[in-house]
Amino acid sequence: MTSPQDPNIQQQPVPPVTAPVFNGPQQPQQPPQKPKKPIYKRIWFWLIVIIVVIAVASQLGGNKGGDSSASSAPSSSQSQSESSSKSSSSSASVPTDYKNALSKAKTYVETMYLSKQGVYAQLTSQADQFSAEAAQYAIDNLQEDWNAIALKKAKQYEDTMQMAPEAIRTQLTSSADQFTASEADYAIQHLND
Repeated sequence: MTSPQDPNIQQQPVPPVTAPVFNGPQQPQQPPQKPKKPIYKRIWFWLIVIIVVIAVASQLGGNKGGDSSASSAPSSSQSQSESSSKSSSSSASVPTDYKNALSKAKTYVETMYLSKQGVYAQLTSQADQFSAEAAQYAIDNLQEDWNAIALKKAKQYEDTMQMAPEAIRTQLTSSADQFTASEADYAIQHLND
């Protein structure tokens, strides 16, 4: 007698049981790696490019503020100290850190429009750590028109922060910028020139 089978049920063959095969130590599977970005799409690349461009521009720019110093009439004692500092800066006996402080000071003035006191404070800060003597040498040998620097800083505030003239004057003479009152007055008077 045959057993009745349901025609809808099919018997599936049972696979044979095999013993696991040892193929040696297995390598850990690594996740698939993302494709690398091209170098020009990396942020550090652009930061380096910007730093190099600023450095080259500051070297090519030279002493921009020195040309316009004739427009402001320095006192005779300032003229004498500038001429004596010019001859001392050409001396070969100037220490390297003094020369480096002067170079850094020029960069700060030309790119950030820092005041005389602001440059001195930055050079002697924890960031730059120049000695007070090296910073003073740099200040004494910068031939800048500080009124023109104050004007550039004022225009920067006006353009980027849309500040009113009185707010700019207050900012220029604040402990942050440290321009003198006469430099700030000059900047405000010539803001729209």
